[in-house]
Order: sequence, then structure tokens, then C-alpha cells
Amino acid sequence: MTQRGIATDLIHHPFRAPAGWDAVPVPVMKASTVLFKDTAELHAPRPRDGISYRYGLPGTPTTYTLAARIATLEHAEHCVLTPSGVSAVTLTSMAFLQPGDEVLLPDNVYGQNRYVTAGLLSRLGITHRFYDPLDAAAFEAMLSERTKLVWLEAAGSITLEFPDLIGLIRACRARGVLTAIDDTWGGGLAFNSFEVAPALAPGLGADIAMHALTKFPSGGADLLMGAVCTRDLALHRRLVEMHEFLGYGLGQNDVEMVLRGLPSIALRYRAQDAATRVLARWMQGRPEVARVLHPAMENSPGHAFWRQVSPDAAGCLFSVVFKPEYEQRRVDAFVDALRCFGIGYSWAGPMSLVVPYDLSRSRSLGLPWTPEEGGQLVRFAIGLEDVEDLRADIEQALSRLS
Repeated sequence: MTQRGIATDLIHHPFRAPAGWDAVPVPVMKASTVLFKDTAELHAPRPRDGISYRYGLPGTPTTYTLAARIATLEHAEHCVLTPSGVSAVTLTSMAFLQPGDEVLLPDNVYGQNRYVTAGLLSRLGITHRFYDPLDAAAFEAMLSERTKLVWLEAAGSITLEFPDLIGLIRACRARGVLTAIDDTWGGGLAFNSFEVAPALAPGLGADIAMHALTKFPSGGADLLMGAVCTRDLALHRRLVEMHEFLGYGLGQNDVEMVLRGLPSIALRYRAQDAATRVLARWMQGRPEVARVLHPAMENSPGHAFWRQVSPDAAGCLFSVVFKPEYEQRRVDAFVDALRCFGIGYSWAGPMSLVVPYDLSRSRSLGLPWTPEEGGQLVRFAIGLEDVEDLRADIEQALSRLS
């Protein structure tokens, strides 16, 4: 046999691991090139179905395993993964909208969805309008022949209004309008996106569920990823087609990390939910606070709709509206004085986070409180620290407001 160089022998090594290996972790399959056994297999048509192997970009066995598990988490049949939450938003809108169409968004929609819609989609000739997610009658009157997609968000970004999901979806279903829900807050656990209230409205649900896996599924605040799920094969095929057009790919080590985080998602969600409710109720009684925004609080907008859909789960977020006399400078000093909270975006990781928000540029229809009720807003994302430590930290920081 001809003597070959060591590099050739290492690349073309004949050893193949024996079959029969099984373990708890999912094996991590990394590849750009996928090898074919011969030219006949290379030339054979392969469906663009989101589960076939042609190249590493559409997916590997590791990717498809995670997609299947996320579909189960979301009560769906099909799932495609994307590199981030915002890329999942973009994929959904691009797959189902074309020039001349209209998309409707709740006024409290995730900021990057607003940005993509007003920026990218507008350039492509797709128009948009914002609606009040608490007023299904006014929303239904907005639907037109041009409306091809409606985004839903439960609960709303930052201000956490819980929408009238039954009324909104029912109106869309009657007009044949596609619905996509951002289920990141619910984590696939708070309610079933595809059957939002089985006891009140059997069979009523969204057509598509988008999920930022960056949050609860990961749980580690160490990666970016998104998913788009559906029960409808025809919708899934359109998503797969657009997924390939956009060239979305994922790092397999990130996929591995989400697979590792999934088994504890229900435990983490419940723990963070419980701690969040304790702190939200306590903050409501503070003299500095005008209002606490959290779906489980009776005076929070959309509380009755939350009780219809998700009475046992309320996520890890709450926002505080301070009384009008506390101007931005003083509220910023409060935020800076916190020691157990990191100042930063996102949520559902181990560390609690806090961000003061100026909503003047991210609302078109107004805020869920009047100027007389309150002024500056601060959003808290509760992590896994001891709840009493978080309460003590907030209490000491509140002294900076005086």
C-alpha cells in the first residue's frame, strides 16, 4: 500500500465508532459538509422538508432533535430553529407577507418586532398598523382584505398587558387571517398557544407560535436562539422555504446548551414565577409606587383575560410605575443602587435584571396609566436568587429616591 502522509491518514481514517452507544445527553453533530455514500445518493432528489440532510445549514441530527423537543414544548407538530428571537420574528413575517399586504401588531409588541416591521417590511411594500390588544371589538373593525398576518403577544412587552386572546383569535379566524403569537413570556408552559382556552373556546388558538429560546429554554443567559412552531404542514413548508432563503444556521454547541437546559425548564419557570409574584405584591404596597404591572395583579391591564388563559402561570417579569414626583434622575439612581440586579436586557437567566424604560418612542396608542397615576417605569426580571435577598436589595435602593 502506498505510504500516505499523516494529514491524509488523520482526515481519511477508517475507524468508525461501533453502534449501540446510548446516553442521556444528545450527541453533538457538527458539520458544514454532509457526505453522500455515492453519486447516486448525491443526485437523488431530497425534499426541502426541514428534516432531510443535504448540507449542515438546514440542520444536523442534533438540531433536528432540539426542534422536535421544542415542538413538544409548544404543543406543536413542526418546528424550525433560528439564530435568535428576532430572526424567528423576521422569518415568520417574511414567510407569510408580500408587497401590498398588511400586518397588524399589538401596541405593546416586542420592540425588535416593531423595528423589523417599520423598517425592513416597510421597504418591501408591506404596511402595518398597531392595535389595542385589550379591545377585540375595535381590533375586529381594523381587519381588512389586505390584512394577511396578525401578531399576538401574551403578555405584552415591558408593560405586560395580557391581551384578549380569545376575542382577537376568534376575529382572525372568522376572517381567515393568519395569527402568530410570541410565546416567549409563556415559555410553552403558561398556556397552549394552539388551544388558548380549551374550557371557554375549544379548538381556538394561534396558527404559529414564535419563541425566543434565548430565555426560558436556555436558562443560562449565555446564548441566542429562536424557534417557530406550527401544527399545519403547509405553513411549516413555507417556513422551511423562507428559512433556506435567509440562510439561517445555528452553532451546534448552542443547540447542545438548550438541550441541556430543557429538562429543568418547568422547575425554573415555577420558581421564578413564585418569586416574581412575591416581589410584585410587595412592591404594590410601597409608598413610592403608583402601579405594579403584572398579569396576576388584579389592577394590571388584562388581568381578567390572563385568568381565562393562564391562571396558574405568570412568568418572571413585572414592571413598576413610580409616582409622578420621582423624575428620571432619581429613578436611575435607584436602579444604579441595586446590587443583586444586573442592568441589562433579556430575562429568564439565573441573575435578576432591571431596566428603566422610556416608552415614548415605542407606543403609538398610549400607555396603560395616566400621567396623574405615575411616571417613570422600571422593569424587573427575576432570576434564581433568594427572594428575600432581592427584596432587601430593592428596599435599600429605594432609599435613593428620597
